[in-house]
Amino acid sequence: MQEYLVGGAIRDQLLKIDGADRDHVVVGSTPQEMLDLGFTQVGNDFPVFIHPKTGEEYALARTEKKQGHGYTGFVCSFDKDVTLEEDLQRRDLTINAMAMDKNGKIIDPYGGQNDLNNRILRHVSPSFIEDPLRVLRVARFAAKLHYLGFYIADETISLMKEITESGELSSLTPERIWIETQKALNTSDPQIFFIILRKIGALKIIFPEVDALFGVPGPKRWHPEIDSGIHTFMTLRRISLETSDPKTRFAMLCHDLGKALTPKNEWPHHHNHCALGVEPLKQLCKRLKVPKDYEELAYIVVFHHSYMHHLYRNGAEGIVNLLDELDAWRRPQRIKPFVQCCKCDFLGRKGFENRPFPRADYFLAIFSLCLSVKAGEFISQGCTGKDIGIKMHEKRVALVKEFMKMLPQGEIDDSLNEMPPISEFKD
Repeated sequence: MQEYLVGGAIRDQLLKIDGADRDHVVVGSTPQEMLDLGFTQVGNDFPVFIHPKTGEEYALARTEKKQGHGYTGFVCSFDKDVTLEEDLQRRDLTINAMAMDKNGKIIDPYGGQNDLNNRILRHVSPSFIEDPLRVLRVARFAAKLHYLGFYIADETISLMKEITESGELSSLTPERIWIETQKALNTSDPQIFFIILRKIGALKIIFPEVDALFGVPGPKRWHPEIDSGIHTFMTLRRISLETSDPKTRFAMLCHDLGKALTPKNEWPHHHNHCALGVEPLKQLCKRLKVPKDYEELAYIVVFHHSYMHHLYRNGAEGIVNLLDELDAWRRPQRIKPFVQCCKCDFLGRKGFENRPFPRADYFLAIFSLCLSVKAGEFISQGCTGKDIGIKMHEKRVALVKEFMKMLPQGEIDDSLNEMPPISEFKD
């Protein structure tokens, strides 16, 4: 019986980054031997055991043979004579197919260290094509390691395209797709995940609502990048510099879904795209079983994001009404993510990347000011029922009016003139 540390723990150790799970493979053992040593077995598909002291996972070395459809259509063998090299060969990428013994010696039969040094994501063997989930995993690793200069080998891209064209992606469950998507949203460059999926033709299968944005033009004056899909990926890149929160990043990905539904005779304008974006958002979230908190934040960004470009157009009353619609008083935690998405919608355009957008800070200051209005003040004055809410609203409006008097005139002018008329954004 021999134990080896395998996979991501070695990869990340060599890259000097933290966070990978410590997984182990055991060669020359059986399930009963593992149980006799005090390990606890988990999982039904293949024997995985939890170490009685460390809590780390130990799996028996195994081989896999494809005998069905999809990523679950495998028959596994756990014989004691399965070698370490055979176990490593079934893994997806060479950089994930290394092992380390108890003495710290690295076993690397498939050139993982060389590919690490050359920043290449390369499949281990032709059997890579048997598992459609690897399309998402490799795209996710490309997003995770993009900042280190990693890229996917051409021959691996070819196999990913072949998997996509085979129709096997349809076998992936919503839960598995969302797990990989959520992990990608937590990387430093989540836009790379979606760029890779589009490159291999998988975006239109897994995220058709996002893929539909490509080829849809925006007005050149306001969107020099022209293409709405490119703009979406630019905003996703920009939001990732603002926040690591995956919910906010998901909302940014979805913010312009409605532009794909604009009638072509109205191009390049998108008069009602905020309202039109609600239905494709619902479809995407229902199909992939997206968590409710992700969908709720995405909804307010989809429906309200363009109002920020014309924040002062309807005066103090309009700003307080917007906060009412955002449910800001009951859910104050959603306001900063909303503002971040609005800011990155502005900055995620060609030539706009380094422009100032003070409106974001002003809006957060206005919100903080409005939060100072408390119901107790009006209850003590004898107000009851709906009158309390009316009085609170009136005071908020008054506070915002005073705040706006202190704003630079250029900020007001920009809100009126920087972007197209409000009719292009709101119903």
